[in-house]
Amino acid sequence: MKYIIRIVSIIIITTTLFAQNNFNCFSIIAGKNCTVDGSVLFGHNEDDSGDQIVNIYKVPRLTHTNDEKITLLNGGKCQQVPETNAYIWLEMPGMKFSDGYLNEYNVVIASDNCPSKEDKPELTDGGIGYWLRRLMAERAKSAREAVEIGGKLVEKFGYDSPGRSYCIADPNEAWVMSVVNGKHWVAQRVPDDKVMIIPNYYMIQEIDLSDSDNFMGSTDIIDYAVSRGWYNPQEDDEFNFREVYGIDWSINHTHNINRQWGGLRLIAKDKFDMNDNFPFAMTPKKKLDVSDIFAVLRDHYEGTDLENIDHSLSPHKTETRTICTHSTQYGFVAQLQSNLPKEIAGVMWYAPVQPCLHPFVPVYINTMEFSPFFAHEDYKTGLELHFDENYAELKKEFERHHFQEFTEFSHKVNEDYKKYSLPIIKHYSLYEKEQITKHKEYAKLIKRAFNEDPSLALDIMTEYSQENLFKLLDTQFIQK
Repeated sequence: MKYIIRIVSIIIITTTLFAQNNFNCFSIIAGKNCTVDGSVLFGHNEDDSGDQIVNIYKVPRLTHTNDEKITLLNGGKCQQVPETNAYIWLEMPGMKFSDGYLNEYNVVIASDNCPSKEDKPELTDGGIGYWLRRLMAERAKSAREAVEIGGKLVEKFGYDSPGRSYCIADPNEAWVMSVVNGKHWVAQRVPDDKVMIIPNYYMIQEIDLSDSDNFMGSTDIIDYAVSRGWYNPQEDDEFNFREVYGIDWSINHTHNINRQWGGLRLIAKDKFDMNDNFPFAMTPKKKLDVSDIFAVLRDHYEGTDLENIDHSLSPHKTETRTICTHSTQYGFVAQLQSNLPKEIAGVMWYAPVQPCLHPFVPVYINTMEFSPFFAHEDYKTGLELHFDENYAELKKEFERHHFQEFTEFSHKVNEDYKKYSLPIIKHYSLYEKEQITKHKEYAKLIKRAFNEDPSLALDIMTEYSQENLFKLLDTQFIQK
């Protein structure tokens, strides 16, 4: 009996770790022609197991010497550029693939784990992993340029991970860059009149590298697949990147299919069945605004057969993997407008921990600084200690860090979700609606101020963004 119990325990632990490692994160991108205000909307849930800390840093524009080099995580060296962009850095200490970046040109980068079948990766000097998105954010002035930079780095060093899709957006366009373990990658532009949703499998399917407006990638992406026996042009259908490079268990797993379908049912004009081959992007049923993206990032399949029928149990604790889940550490929606000066064109609507329990509040991407209550030390210390084992262990003991309060609040609600969730959702929903209306007026004020005095506008943006983050604490309450 003890042996059976032990085997069952091992299976449960292994299954839990498998889910945590392979079904983390979710993204949705809406092109500028299918949104209410003409902005590119990029929503992302960052999912990582355990109690994490999210530091919000503002890294300023920096100049560098000609001989300065970056040491990659596995020891490789990369030449630094003369000047790097300013950016918001959403840092999660100790994590290799969890940080989010929003730079001064309103280039926004986040990623979703997407495992590939590559088992013989070519890596130079240990490859590149953690630094890939950071270097794109530091150097790119557009989403397209970020993809070009990232592609060159992958081809030079090789990618040190089973596989991943980077979602990259700016006020004019958005791209999905899918990288394979090793030196192969492909990227596709999200059509301006479409919406793209990605859980944790590759969404890029048919490719045409001759169409440089919409595709980029390794020139040998098909030839390499042929050499590995993954694709036969004489016998197989048209080359499909997801089918050829992706892993069957990931493509067919309900954790991915459910979330893909869940987002589609809320957004898409056409109805999709669970067994459909979901397209790379689809037409939305109406013009979208930020609140539509909020709803997707909060979804637990409400009103469908997948919804948790035991309402005494938190939807984050059920076996059905939801979009907003137990491991969601934060959600954001980047609202990127091309009809405004770059200094005031980008807003990040940010919700800590589970976004179904917190409102999204607006933070300008070019906010000049953030309160120390939302970060430990400063950005220099954050980078120096990011992978320090002691730093990772001590992150739960950071003094004055408000993220811990958000985490504790979420834990409390999830202990009795049926009792607490409804009044909380009603409370923050009213606040959020008021905040959206207020933001429209503030945006007009900031635009007028920028036309008269850009430095004054930056001061207003910074104060406004700081105030909104602190007000997140006021929205947390437990009804007795």
